Amino acid sequence: MSPDLAFALELADLADSLSLPRFNAADLRVETKPDLTPVTDADRAVERALRERVAAARPGEGVAGEEEGDDGGSVRWIVDPIDGTRNFLRGVPIWATLIALERDGELVVGVASAPALGKRWWAARGEGAWRDGERLQVSRVASLADASVSAAHGVDLTRLEALAWHARGLGDFWQSMLVAEGSLDAAVDAELHLWDYAPFVPLVEEAGGRVTALDGGPPRPKEQVVCSNGLLHEAVLEVLCAPPPP
Repeated sequence: MSPDLAFALELADLADSLSLPRFNAADLRVETKPDLTPVTDADRAVERALRERVAAARPGEGVAGEEEGDDGGSVRWIVDPIDGTRNFLRGVPIWATLIALERDGELVVGVASAPALGKRWWAARGEGAWRDGERLQVSRVASLADASVSAAHGVDLTRLEALAWHARGLGDFWQSMLVAEGSLDAAVDAELHLWDYAPFVPLVEEAGGRVTALDGGPPRPKEQVVCSNGLLHEAVLEVLCAPPPP
């Protein structure tokens, strides 16, 4: 295991030790940010702790996080302290800390740690993608008519549901991890920030899949992200980019 991945897993351990005790806590504190999205004391505590650990153990490496902004630099750790905050504050266990490492513009490590589900996914370039020690491989489904897909937006789900074998809206990090596992064949997300999708890139690609924006190029902040097993990718993009019916 590379030192970068080992450190990312240490960060995930630290995050879990702070987030899980606050899940379903009676005294959980919730605020509304200027963009009208919720933030909890757990979100803030996790990001602060990860920033402090990076500063102590990896001097010269920055952090780009949802709650405290972007330090910049050619090497930075990208952190979403709790992806699925609305689930977290309502007692739904589908939430995770997302951690990625970017070196010179390339996302080289990805971790999604979901302690309330008892699951963790990780990947590093050239080292494969894993879930709790089991190596992951995307599915081999090559036809949309045989595919199981998920979409965060209702309009995307409606379009895919008419053509796919099975379609549901799972959302957040989980649908992309299910693509990496091979349980889903494709997942379409909403418009995402960098910290929302950064770990998906190495995780899905190291499992043999593909991650892009709607135009087929690299995923970009504030745009939709599509993950797939690769075999279905062009077909999914074609459906999503087709003009709406009259």
